[in-house]
Amino acid sequence: MDRETKKQQILDAFSFRHATKEFDHTKKISDEDFQFILETARLSPSSVGYEPWKFVIVQNETLREKLREVTWGGQGQLPTASHFVVILARTIKDTKYDSDYVANQMLHVKGIPAEMFETIKARYKTFQENDLKLLESNRSMFDWASKQTYIALANMMTAAAQIGIDSCPIEGFDYDKVQEVLADEGLLENGHLAVSVMVAFGYRKNEPRPKTRKPIEDIVQWVK
Repeated sequence: MDRETKKQQILDAFSFRHATKEFDHTKKISDEDFQFILETARLSPSSVGYEPWKFVIVQNETLREKLREVTWGGQGQLPTASHFVVILARTIKDTKYDSDYVANQMLHVKGIPAEMFETIKARYKTFQENDLKLLESNRSMFDWASKQTYIALANMMTAAAQIGIDSCPIEGFDYDKVQEVLADEGLLENGHLAVSVMVAFGYRKNEPRPKTRKPIEDIVQWVK
């Protein structure tokens, strides 16, 4: 495949993708296709390589209904999506520079030598305390981790679109009540995780309206 054809295929996928409000509940994504979508999430980049996320695929109808009751933005998607994913972000318990999670991630996942990690940890401390001032509140740290999950979210939706699968990102939920539902299910690792965003996948029931976007000159500025 030549470069121009590949570029056009990618742009076609972006044009195809839309926020699907209701899916055809009779059509299911194959295991192979959904594993492909999940792999694009796993391979996504994150700030300083923390991978501060967890992807909970909610297929249980009872749990979906509990979530629907506190997710106003998912009324059409939760009952009809082939696959429904709650993306969790790690809290300050894991993302603070001196946490056990960070040590394990750097030493055992990334394979950084112990002596090098001590130097890197000092850099992370400055980054969190001074550069971005993330340690001013637990919420600041959580929001920073949530930013990383949106990279994975976007990659999952784009990958899905490239193979003809629809999706819808969902932020319309009551944070505290969703937290309560997930905690009751034992999904938050005793406060080490919290809900960041949700996303539904499946096959559209209805064709969407034509896509609208601002022209490129309204959103791009070159500084030479």
